[in-house]
Amino acid sequence: MKNFFTSMLGALAALVIFAGGALLLFAAILGAIVSLGARKAAAPSGTLEKGSYLVFDLSTNITDSPPAFDFAALYAATDSDRHAALQLRPIVRALRSAANDPRIAGVLLKGSLQPSAYGSGYAALREVRAALSVFRQSGKPIRAFLEGPSLRDYYLASVANEIDFDPYGTFVVPGMAAESIYFAGALEKYGVGIQVTRVGKYKSAVEALTRKDMSPEDRQQLQKLLDDIWQSLLAEIGRGRGLAPAAIQAIVDGQGLIAADAAKQAHLVDRVLYPDQVIDELKAATGVTSRPGAKESFKQIALPVYMGMTPEPGNGSAKRVAVVYAEGEIVDGEGEPGEVGGTRFSRELRKLRGDSAVAAIVLRVNSPGGSVTASEEIQREVRLARQVKPVIVSMGAYAASGGYWIATDCDRIFAEPTTITGSIGVFGIQFDVQKLAADFGITFDGVKTGKYAGSDTITRPKTDEEMAIIQHQVDWFYGQFIDRVAAGRKLPRARVEEIAQGRVWSGDEARKIGLVDQMGGLRDAIVYAGQKGGLTGNFGLVEFPAKKDLAQAITELLGRLPDAHAQAPATGLLGQITRRLQTELSIVRAFNDPQGLYARLPMDMEIK
Repeated sequence: MKNFFTSMLGALAALVIFAGGALLLFAAILGAIVSLGARKAAAPSGTLEKGSYLVFDLSTNITDSPPAFDFAALYAATDSDRHAALQLRPIVRALRSAANDPRIAGVLLKGSLQPSAYGSGYAALREVRAALSVFRQSGKPIRAFLEGPSLRDYYLASVANEIDFDPYGTFVVPGMAAESIYFAGALEKYGVGIQVTRVGKYKSAVEALTRKDMSPEDRQQLQKLLDDIWQSLLAEIGRGRGLAPAAIQAIVDGQGLIAADAAKQAHLVDRVLYPDQVIDELKAATGVTSRPGAKESFKQIALPVYMGMTPEPGNGSAKRVAVVYAEGEIVDGEGEPGEVGGTRFSRELRKLRGDSAVAAIVLRVNSPGGSVTASEEIQREVRLARQVKPVIVSMGAYAASGGYWIATDCDRIFAEPTTITGSIGVFGIQFDVQKLAADFGITFDGVKTGKYAGSDTITRPKTDEEMAIIQHQVDWFYGQFIDRVAAGRKLPRARVEEIAQGRVWSGDEARKIGLVDQMGGLRDAIVYAGQKGGLTGNFGLVEFPAKKDLAQAITELLGRLPDAHAQAPATGLLGQITRRLQTELSIVRAFNDPQGLYARLPMDMEIK
């Protein structure tokens, strides 16, 4: 009876919490909609004061794919300028539109990027920087106010006409580093056995489970990769600031963390100013003396709001280009949000292939790879689609291993110099918990009807014969990968074998060796796809994954309400440790290939 009442009270408490959370969410949404209606009644939609500055708060995560649901209207209704994520294409479209908008007098960059998952990669940032450069070329000024910029922040800010720096800020731009995490010691300590099979001397993903440090081959390829990316960034920053790359290198090597006065002396920034001084200057620049009752101190419009005022051109056109975003781990099956599910993506490509309104397809890849089975499932649909209409690939921050597998057979591959690509290799992972179980007095026994029956067990290590079979399978898949690249890139097989071996390349190096056709961003790929599809002018676009409608979004939010507090990000040292472990565990969860075979980058090649 006691258990009954305990369970009943627990259920009632959960119901009250859920109902309360749902009521609060509904009230917030209703209040936002009412507020939005009141604002619309008070002022016409899309009003913008002439002479305003477009404020680009970098305190966001820039993603390739569109958000699951766009809460822009609710943010606007509640006067919130907080945006967890912004999509690349609308940012670029808005900045380019602002260059020709007589109401926009300039751009202000502020804040610091908040990279998450595969967002805010240097490939996306390069495209944003190019759009800022177009704005500057229009003759309008770009101002940047920095407080504690990362390399990503400064890379964007370096295109500005003027960079102001907080007197108590610190330049956190010491260079780039790639750090890997290794679990071999922990697996050994807790008695978890692991056996691996792989092809390619540079295929280092398995080393996270088998080593306690970086292998010479992995060190060699990562050093070359970082050198390529770093030199590309230095060259662009140097051009923006009128500094030689060698001079910038000397500054960061000489000081590491650079104080405000030292940054000014080194010409990394133009002036050292407090925030209120910057605001006063912007008030003068926008012709503001006083603004009673106004929220903003100077004439301005937030970038997310302006993005909503610059709709997609050509949406009424009969023919369209479809943009498919393969962003995240490639996994077998449908996949979760933020993953590239083989079944889900191949089904969408199949629909687009049969859609007569779709003239061409752009596959935007921002993925380190994953399941071999899922990669081939997607790649097959890419091959079939190409037989019917043009298929163009645009590579983001990552298009490596399985991410390169799905890109091989297309009409043209675009990449940025900083894109991480290649990693043509395959590996297999086999775990066993025999020792771990034995430490707790647990043993296993059984019967079987064939020599290899039950060989997929994790209760014992694989025999030499079983491992030989798995290695043969890995070798076969590697051969298939080589064949796909040779055919798709029209390269001799021997040449592909030479540049494969699991090695990662920068986008610029990949172009030199034939893995990539030309440098360019997502916008370039879309324009090229339209031309190949016979489209002219402002043609329409359709995106996948598509945004969810309001009802779907509310359902998902309600489903996550009980965990809202637990999901709150921790800060400081605890936050860093927690986020790192969550990342590693999510990667392990994504190892769901039915054959246990993967084409993926190292488990967490974190570039900082």
